[in-house]
Amino acid sequence: MNALSSTPSSSGTLDVPGARLHYEVRGQGPLIALVGAPMHAAAFAPLADLLAVDHTVLTTDPRGINRSPLDDPAQKSTPELRADDLSRLLTHLDAGPAAVLGSSGGAVTALALAQAHPEQVHTVVAHEPPLVELLEDRDRLHAQTDDLIATYLTGDAIGAWGKFMAQAGIELPEGALEMMFGGERDPQQVRDEHRWFAHEMWGTTHWRPDIALLRTVPTRIVIGIGEESTGQLCDHTSRALATALDTKPTLFPGDHTGFVEHADRFVTPLRTVLSS
Repeated sequence: MNALSSTPSSSGTLDVPGARLHYEVRGQGPLIALVGAPMHAAAFAPLADLLAVDHTVLTTDPRGINRSPLDDPAQKSTPELRADDLSRLLTHLDAGPAAVLGSSGGAVTALALAQAHPEQVHTVVAHEPPLVELLEDRDRLHAQTDDLIATYLTGDAIGAWGKFMAQAGIELPEGALEMMFGGERDPQQVRDEHRWFAHEMWGTTHWRPDIALLRTVPTRIVIGIGEESTGQLCDHTSRALATALDTKPTLFPGDHTGFVEHADRFVTPLRTVLSS
C-alpha cells in the first residue's frame, strides 16, 4: 500500500434520506467514483491519488460506516439503498456520467446503480462482487452466512471471522485472526464491523442482479478479478457474473483487496479499462 496519501481537494457531507454521507473529491477531469461496502473512503485514498492526476475522483463512506451516520443505526443496508446514495452524490457533483469502480459489496452497489440509473454511469468496473445468488450452491452458502452472522452476534468476533475466511476461501497464517481481531481494537473499526455483520452482509450476499436488464443498459459492465484470488468465493461469483453477461473477466493485481495493497500496480489495468 502506498504510504503517502494526499489531502482530498475537497470534502463534504450530503444529507440523504435517513443518513448524512461523507464524501471526498480529488483532481480534475472525467469523473470516477471508487466505492466499497463496508470499506470506506480511506481505503481508496492511494488509488484515488494516482487517478487524480487526470480524473475527478469521488470517494465516500457508505451509509452507517465511519463518517456517514444514520438516523436509525439499526437500518438494514441494501444494494438498492447504497446505489440511491451514490446516485444522489453523482447528482450533487453534477459532473457525470461517471465511471464507477466498486469492490466487494461496493461492486454490488455499482451494479445496482447501473440497473437503476444507467444514465449516470457509462462504465462499471465490478471488482469481485460477492453475488452468491448466481452460484448453484447458494443455499449452502447462505446457511453458512446465517451461521457466521449469528456467531458474531453472540460476541464471538474471532469465531465469526474464522468462519467468514473459511467461506471466502482466504487462508491466513496461524494466529492471524487473534492478532487482527483480538485484544484492544479501535472503537470505530468495531462499530463498522458490527454494522457489516449485523445489518449489511446479508442484504449484499442475497442480492441477485437483473441479468436481462444489465445486458440491455447502455452502461458498460467490466468484471474484475484479482490475479491471486483463484479458487476463492469471489473468484467464483465474479466468473459466474461474467458468464451470465457473456463477457470475459479482467484480471487485476493482488487479491480481493488488491486496490489497497497494490494501488500503484492496480491503477494500470484500471486505466486501460477506462481508456478502452
